[in-house]
Amino acid sequence: MQGGIQLNKTFIIAEAGVNHNGSMELAKKLIDAAAEAKVDVVKFQTFKTENLVCKNAAKAEYQEKTTSKNESQFEMLKKLELDIEAHKVLMDYCEAKGIMFLSTAFDLESIDVLNELGMEIFKVPSGEITNYPYLKKIGKLKKKVILSTGMSYMEEVQDAIKVLNENGTRDITVLHCNTEYPTPIEDVNLNAMNTIKENLNVEIGYSDHTTGIEVPIAAVAMGAKVIEKHFTLDKNMEGPDHKASLEPNELKDMVNAIRNIEKALGNGIKEPSKSEIINLKIVRKSIVANGLIKKGEKFTEDNLTCKRPGDGISPMRWEEVVGKIANKDFYEDEMIEL
Repeated sequence: MQGGIQLNKTFIIAEAGVNHNGSMELAKKLIDAAAEAKVDVVKFQTFKTENLVCKNAAKAEYQEKTTSKNESQFEMLKKLELDIEAHKVLMDYCEAKGIMFLSTAFDLESIDVLNELGMEIFKVPSGEITNYPYLKKIGKLKKKVILSTGMSYMEEVQDAIKVLNENGTRDITVLHCNTEYPTPIEDVNLNAMNTIKENLNVEIGYSDHTTGIEVPIAAVAMGAKVIEKHFTLDKNMEGPDHKASLEPNELKDMVNAIRNIEKALGNGIKEPSKSEIINLKIVRKSIVANGLIKKGEKFTEDNLTCKRPGDGISPMRWEEVVGKIANKDFYEDEMIEL
């Protein structure tokens, strides 16, 4: 199996993205909220608008609904750029808060920026999965890669991994994803996550854009090693991603639920747990007399029965007991002894 994010717990990425709305104060508050929720990473987005989008590019339908009607996609994104100094400030702030800083590069220049800033993990967003020059440049860094696969066919995911591999990167975790904001539940298709695992032999995760927390929790139960989820301070803020994001209390609830699911998954060995072993004798049954059985009498289907507690002869030995001779008198409900 190819490498991936190797952790003994789910790697939870709180996607701040562009929900800072261009404000450093808001960006820091997002970091505060992520740290308080005890996620592993808070992730932003790094791009130079001129390198990312043509000036006449249309906005996505969900962006039209959540941003000013009188601005282009270019104008919308330009207001959301973070320069190098802003990155450094936020990285330092994350360090002070004890949380990992991560950012997604959306163009070639931004890959260099993040590499120079010392990023150890590179997140490939869904929109770049068919961008050969981008994938080649990421691949040559030979860093850990998290690859989102929204809008992708399996063949496209395979092709992207091939480019990364051929350029020296093998430490890849693949995230199943749907890029509609918010994603309709019926379009999530969580089973595709394990199809990716089975077909491509990679570590898997899930990048979620649904409105709630149940889908990423289910993804962890199904084997996701990485969970990415957008969050905001207020869903009602203007901006492209706020509506499909969690608010701080919801983020906390998601993290707590995921950590509980991790504990619940256990070691996979089917055996009585420590907490339930004390119930064994109480709720299981033993073979007992169904009435008076005199010494020398034969045990039969009629004069035996099975009742609680379970600290006598197990009913699974029924055939062994039937036909034996009673070695003493047994009274009703008395446990049989051989």
